[in-house]
Amino acid sequence: MATAPAAGSSPKQSELSREDQTLLIFAGLMEGGKEDDETVRDLDRMTKVLNDDIEAVKKGEKSICPLIDSDCADTLLGYLDMRQPDIVRGHATLTTSSYLRAAGEDGAQKLSAFFYDRVKRGTYDDYIVAFCVASSVFPIVPELTAEMFLNEGFLPSLGPLMRRKWKSRKVESACLDMLNVACMNAACREAVQKYCVEWLEEIVDQDPDDVVKDMFATNSDGNLGEGSISMRRHSRQVQNLAAVILAKIKKQGKVTELEKGDSGRVELATTSIEDLTKMFTNLLVKNPEQADQNAIEGLAYASLQPQIKEELADDSALLTSLVKALKDAPPRSPLTYGALSIFSNMTRYQPPLSEEQKRMGQLKAYANAAGKEGANISPLNDDEHVSARCKKIFAAGVTPVLVTHSKNGSQASLALIIGIIHSIAMTQSLRGQLAQQGAVRMLIDSWNALAAINTEGAATTGPESDKTRRQAAQALARILISTNPAHVFGGTRPVPVSAAIRPLTSLLKRDEESYDLLPAFESLMALTNLASTDDDTRSGILRAAWPDVEEQILSSNDRITRAAIELVCNLVQGPEGIALYADGSQKAANRLNIMVALADAEDEGTRIAAGGALASLLSFEGAVEAVIKRERGIKIILGLCSAEETEDLRHRGAVAIYSMASADGDVGKKARDAIRAENGIFILTECAKASRRAEVVEVVVHTLKLLLEEDK
Repeated sequence: MATAPAAGSSPKQSELSREDQTLLIFAGLMEGGKEDDETVRDLDRMTKVLNDDIEAVKKGEKSICPLIDSDCADTLLGYLDMRQPDIVRGHATLTTSSYLRAAGEDGAQKLSAFFYDRVKRGTYDDYIVAFCVASSVFPIVPELTAEMFLNEGFLPSLGPLMRRKWKSRKVESACLDMLNVACMNAACREAVQKYCVEWLEEIVDQDPDDVVKDMFATNSDGNLGEGSISMRRHSRQVQNLAAVILAKIKKQGKVTELEKGDSGRVELATTSIEDLTKMFTNLLVKNPEQADQNAIEGLAYASLQPQIKEELADDSALLTSLVKALKDAPPRSPLTYGALSIFSNMTRYQPPLSEEQKRMGQLKAYANAAGKEGANISPLNDDEHVSARCKKIFAAGVTPVLVTHSKNGSQASLALIIGIIHSIAMTQSLRGQLAQQGAVRMLIDSWNALAAINTEGAATTGPESDKTRRQAAQALARILISTNPAHVFGGTRPVPVSAAIRPLTSLLKRDEESYDLLPAFESLMALTNLASTDDDTRSGILRAAWPDVEEQILSSNDRITRAAIELVCNLVQGPEGIALYADGSQKAANRLNIMVALADAEDEGTRIAAGGALASLLSFEGAVEAVIKRERGIKIILGLCSAEETEDLRHRGAVAIYSMASADGDVGKKARDAIRAENGIFILTECAKASRRAEVVEVVVHTLKLLLEEDK
């Protein structure tokens, strides 16, 4: 390595060239014996220099990377050793990432040379460093690390290393950490399954008592030789980590060619996913105060299996332990993400399918029945089973913990939290309690936070972020459908009703990637509930969503149309809503014509909703005039009063006709004449005879009185 400037005579760090800064920093990193905070500062300075170098090269300047020779690279990679303090390893990982990006192919070659050289040496120290480096850089350069990992002869060599008589816990931990990270890659996972399953299962199945018995059986004279008993058996931590790796490679639950014997018959695995689950469960239940990261991670993979989901949900002690582990876990930690993943797996509903997707699923099911690989959905993943699991998880007290973690968690954790609440909110009986436990504020705050991230154009935005926002809005809609707005938006720290409008109205814009109309339907229902509160809320909904609401009125789906009209029925209780239909303009007349037409729709629910809206609107002169001018307008409304209709329809129709008949001046006279001309007196008389509701009969009697008095 080139000589660095003398420390005593060198100018300030900021005044040095990039080349001199590089040499000076590496000289400091090679010294050793420093305090951790000094090492961290050097690593951070090196990270900045490398990041600056990337930008400088783009501008045509010379890179500093040729100055970083093999000794420098070895020094940097040495700080990834598990025996280094966690804070040093963390900062060294960032520096290594910057180096590999800046150095390109040369950096990749130095990394490979370092790894192969350390493995070739074969000492415990060299193995530890090599395995730790592979674990740390796998997420940074997965393709390069996978190539090193899959190098011929490497994986088969791990078995003899892990089966040595004298155990090195650090070597074993470093090796298993590396395998654990490598399992994120499909090719590496298959290789681990091929070469490592046997000795991994030996580690998991090891009985410490058997180790001692074997020692005495082999040495009947009592001379056990050198070394303690603990050096001859695998540690509990190593066993747990081996179990996690087995869970990852067994999570698919499929039989592969690798699991077949010479006869072609399937051989039963020594350790099943159920056995691993029991192992992880026992660890958590027996020591809830010291939640084991390996146990959490193992359950996160095991809980992808339908049968395991059911077993976990039926274990109330485990659910309590998981909730406590999540409560105590630091924000943005692997423990937090692992626990959230378990709850997410257990509560996730199957996505809605289009008709074409359903047909394809049936074809795959037929293929599976014929002995070919298919995509059958387990009955344990149907809505009934998922709902039951959601109830059990909710009963374990998970909601307040989720609300707390949503405030400081990562975007990935927030997505899991929202997904869990989204699933729990599917169960109507739990919605009120979700609101009481802070879910409404959390969903609104999360939706706004994700919207802000999207606005800033962060690198993490995209389809997944949009999906999370829609889930938050839909979960909010579900809760607000079934709860009293006065209760939800009251209390000592009230959330303004207006805060819920934007998330809800965002669901009215169709997601082109989904065939699911349920979010729009639930949004309309929730907005209808909010619109029953006050004029300010109704005005807010109209400003935020009227064009979208008006579009939903003309939906080809009857349930969507009905929900949109029910919302309009509440919106026209305020002056701004009334003006949209009764200000005398042509647009208002067109809107009213559509409402009258919907009062004659085939779907009874749509007719009831339209009749309710007309009953309110026809109290205003502009609306009455528009109905009189419309062809068949009076006839359609009288049709709601027919004796053959239901009480709800008769009631709405009777109120609408009364509103028209009681109008003042010329408009009122025209309306009464038009009602009589359509045989209204007879229809209303029959309506009164058929009705069993006093309020219907009362309205009809008042209307008939107006119509008959006009004839005198």
